[in-house]
Amino acid sequence: MPRRQRVSRRIIVADPQFQSEGLAKFINSVMLNGKRSTAEHIVYDALGRISKSQRREPLEVFDQAMRNVTPILEVKPKRVGGATYQVPVEIRHDRRLALARRWIIRGARARHGRSMADKLAAELMDASNGMGQAVKRKEDTHKMAESNKAFSHFRY
Repeated sequence: MPRRQRVSRRIIVADPQFQSEGLAKFINSVMLNGKRSTAEHIVYDALGRISKSQRREPLEVFDQAMRNVTPILEVKPKRVGGATYQVPVEIRHDRRLALARRWIIRGARARHGRSMADKLAAELMDASNGMGQAVKRKEDTHKMAESNKAFSHFRY
């Protein structure tokens, strides 16, 4: 039982260009040191590059990338009788999306390229096609959960 009241969720205002709440949260994740306009410029530039190279709607590519990267299971360590087991657990919906955003941005920052907009566009296009570092991270997480399925009876 928590000692204080339940934490209230902040209301995220949809982004000005596409009116998408998910994209607004993605922009907030890209943002460093409170520089929102720089983060918006990077994300919108990346979406512009996506619309030029792919003949699809950029928000559609973004949504497909998020769906392909979103994990369902993860492993959490559980200590039982002196031994630590990696127990697979299902992830809450908001954490799933947060992990997907984090992995896409981390994959884009790890790429070698000219600008962050180039790298982000490339990572989003790869993720929407089922490739890229973020999708590999999701698959690794699922493989780990699958290999530790024997410990699922230790669930929290």
